[in-house]
Amino acid sequence: MTVPLKARIMLADDHEMVRDGLALVIDSAPDLEVTAVASDGVEALRTLLAGEFDLAVLDVSMPRMTGINVARELARQRPGTRALMLSMHDNERYFFAALEAGASGYVLKSAANRELIDACRQALRGGTFIQPRAARAIVRDLAASGGEPEDPLTPREADVVKLIAEGYTSDEIGEMLIISGRTVDRHRANVLEKLGLRNRVELTRYAIRRGLVEA
Repeated sequence: MTVPLKARIMLADDHEMVRDGLALVIDSAPDLEVTAVASDGVEALRTLLAGEFDLAVLDVSMPRMTGINVARELARQRPGTRALMLSMHDNERYFFAALEAGASGYVLKSAANRELIDACRQALRGGTFIQPRAARAIVRDLAASGGEPEDPLTPREADVVKLIAEGYTSDEIGEMLIISGRTVDRHRANVLEKLGLRNRVELTRYAIRRGLVEA
């Protein structure tokens, strides 16, 4: 895999101060440059599909669309663009979801200043970067749970749950996901039955526990 002399990076995080700080870290490397930023997942995906980028650095938990779902769509529509996940969470659910979505690395924000540049370079070379701290936490959680956790929701159902929890109507969700409002309602009913939940409030609590939205 050919590594560009100066990689073009799209950075997405919904917290402006965090985003600005991460951009400073990345831009401090002579071979890396943040050429675009986004504040939520939908904006990030649109930006990535509209421009030319070598790497996307994506926060796991963003409004409207998670970083993991952005990475999944990016792998499908622009497989030449690598993705690197940023997260505050060091449990195995996010790690395995990120790898399954096609991400090239998983960096904890608590140590991003020290290791983000190395992670970007590793991803651009076609490798996979996992921080030692994240790896230790993942191994610890796997040992306690007995294996990789099974997610009861499909990626599309998780998209719908996230947007419902963020307060969007069925028609608004349908417009964002390019499906009909009736299909959104069907997904909602399937999720409620699958999870044994009764209403939007319980669905929102589930979304917060899953890390699909922030409390």
